Amino acid sequence: MADREEDPENEEDRYEVVDLTEYARRQQWWGRLFVGNSFEPVAEKYSVATQIALGGVSGWCAGYLFQKVGKIAATAVGGGFLLLQIANHSGYVQVDWKKVEKDVNNAKRHLKKKADRAVPELNSFIDQSTEFVKTNVIVTSGFFGGFLLGLAS
Repeated sequence: MADREEDPENEEDRYEVVDLTEYARRQQWWGRLFVGNSFEPVAEKYSVATQIALGGVSGWCAGYLFQKVGKIAATAVGGGFLLLQIANHSGYVQVDWKKVEKDVNNAKRHLKKKADRAVPELNSFIDQSTEFVKTNVIVTSGFFGGFLLGLAS
């Protein structure tokens, strides 16, 4: 049994450790997929039908997943709320509503302070998204249509 145990240092030497977070920071896959290395919009690379198909399929997938996850989240939140109300009505749970109101007001004040200092990464992401939508109108419209169809299915 002792023969099978290996030195941890030798174990690390046999495998290469890949830091995926660093790789993801350096590689923007959406830029390579939609814009590429030449930084020209998709409209100049693919036909209109290909752009609409790409946008529509990816939009449908996103809409379908959004619908399924939304239903699960709504069921969980609604069921939890229902159980809490039943427990409160049955006397299992006693709620101090004054404390709840005080905590909610404190949370509101805290959020207002934090909201004044917007995250710079979020602003950068919004600017990049806006620029992408302006440059690739056909793909974006296909995505939006596919998203709505995914929600409906």
